[in-house]
Amino acid sequence: MTPSRREFLHRSGKATLALAASRWTGACTPATRPTNVVLIFTDDQGYEDVGIYGAKGFRTPHLDRLASEGMHFTDFYASEGVCSASRASLLTGCYASRVSILGALSPDAQVGLHPGEVTIAEILKPLGYATAAVGKWHLGHGSEFLPLRHGFDEYFGLPYSNDMWPVDYDGISISGVSQYPPLPLIEGNEVVETVDELTDQDRLTTRYTERAVQFIDRSANGPFFLYLAHSMPHVPLGVSPRFKGSSEQGLYGDVIQEIDWSVGQVLEALDRNGIAENTLVIFTSDNGPWLNYGNHAGSTGPLREGKGTALEGGPRVPAIMRWPGRIEAESICDGLASTIDILPTVAAITGASLPEQPIDGVNILSLLELQSGAVPRTQFWFYYTGELRAVREGRWKRVFEHRTRSYVGVEPGADGHPGPYEFITVPEALYDLDLDIGETVDVAKQHLDIVNRLDEIGEVARSTLGDRLTGRIGSEVRPPGRRSLGRSDSVDHLAARAVVMTSTPSHPSYPVDTGVLVDGLLGSADFRDGRWVAVQGVDFQATLDLEASVEVTRVSLDCLQVQSAWIMLPHLVEFSVSDDGSNWMNLESVSTSAEPDPSVIARRLSSSIAGVAARYVRVTARNHSQLPDWHVGVGGEAWIFIDEIIIEGRPLTA
Repeated sequence: MTPSRREFLHRSGKATLALAASRWTGACTPATRPTNVVLIFTDDQGYEDVGIYGAKGFRTPHLDRLASEGMHFTDFYASEGVCSASRASLLTGCYASRVSILGALSPDAQVGLHPGEVTIAEILKPLGYATAAVGKWHLGHGSEFLPLRHGFDEYFGLPYSNDMWPVDYDGISISGVSQYPPLPLIEGNEVVETVDELTDQDRLTTRYTERAVQFIDRSANGPFFLYLAHSMPHVPLGVSPRFKGSSEQGLYGDVIQEIDWSVGQVLEALDRNGIAENTLVIFTSDNGPWLNYGNHAGSTGPLREGKGTALEGGPRVPAIMRWPGRIEAESICDGLASTIDILPTVAAITGASLPEQPIDGVNILSLLELQSGAVPRTQFWFYYTGELRAVREGRWKRVFEHRTRSYVGVEPGADGHPGPYEFITVPEALYDLDLDIGETVDVAKQHLDIVNRLDEIGEVARSTLGDRLTGRIGSEVRPPGRRSLGRSDSVDHLAARAVVMTSTPSHPSYPVDTGVLVDGLLGSADFRDGRWVAVQGVDFQATLDLEASVEVTRVSLDCLQVQSAWIMLPHLVEFSVSDDGSNWMNLESVSTSAEPDPSVIARRLSSSIAGVAARYVRVTARNHSQLPDWHVGVGGEAWIFIDEIIIEGRPLTA
């Protein structure tokens, strides 16, 4: 039977402390020096994977100490149940859809956190804070997106997930072609090592911890912000020899116990430097567990599903905060809160200025101080990869119909190997999370007024941040940072703003109007930027009307190549021109070779002629029948991406 929230609170601590009136007197005493901030962020750690939350088979004494000296939350959410989106939200105080960081960015991603977005580090720097990021970043791997470009003084860690490497589940390097390059370990902006073997993964938690402690020791005399983002317990699991075999649960438990040791090392460094009383320590996870990895995954306890979903097991995570003298020891918060609230709360605590652009987080200092009746967050929007899948207000969660992965009814994997997903359609529903934390009983028919109110909240979300489920474009969505192709973003030519008479339509996954073929704007390395027409497994053809005869000297097709994303140059491009639309002259065609090339490039495929009068131009790009033998997707359908048909020449004189 699914427990109610009251029953769960009783299990996890003294429920009577939840949002109770404070019994201590030091809450409003101003700090004599700026408050340090330590933010510890784990990867794929489940809601139940801390002792105070009911962990089984392993112990977390240091995290339990943190909770006993501070507050733990029962209703705390990461913004989304997936890596990059969650991290973007944590650092910017925005839903990921607002800043256009969706899903988990791969090593071939051509986007990252936009340089104009303001992070926690950037609001603290003007106040004289030293700032360091240690561990997993996953907000863009190019130097233009790394932590040093987002307010951090120093960085040491992996640019993305530790499973994005050319090594199989058994720890053996993949022979032949892999979709992933070697996994880089970065210091500052430079690759200093590669993580090549499971034994290298075993050292990550210890190495991150050592760097974090060194930073605290160096920065103890002044205010500092430490962002310690562990790669673990994301698979492949790695643990140092001193913790291997230390838990009853097995390797996953060993990993959590090493993370707990790491927390203890951070707390010890604060104590040793005499700054524990003046430091806010926050511990939470980026999303729930990857349940199809079986014994190498954590537990959501009473929650439904896990990572990669908008059901409670995906975004609801453990969260503990300690701030001596301001947060009451052994307190429990059952108020609604999220990682997006950390930035505005840190701003309120430190006196930092909030970003000028809109954010979605709220200041939850009133929750930390157990102020009577405090409800700083009343709503939460459950986005996943741009889809608005649910909204919550108070105890009520309104789920909208959507397609999702599921871990129910399938056999999980084991020992580092994944099991399959089930894919299900989740029907619309209303859940009372106070009574039904496991989302098992739809009470929509009994509460139509609440359904209507939450549906209205959903409409506000769609209007603001969009919704791929309903095809809505949000009015406040900001672009991601995009990698440059090293060229101008516009081109002036004779076909700019010509009439596209006929064209192969863009694939529904990349919905753009074919007018982008003649708008004079060139696409970026981000093939989702709305400037590329995309076709999969078919040829592309377009016919243009220049609306007047001109002297044509060159016709070009501007194409993108990102082989790791299955985007190939067309193997043949054919050009023809006509002055009357009936009689066509074929120009010299252009062929390309499909050789391995890891570079991301835009290539202009051109055919020149010695000045021919023409009003109409036709271009045909022949796709590959299938991806070549050397490609990781051999036998699959190739994509062609085109952003401009360029006509050079001169107007005809009368």
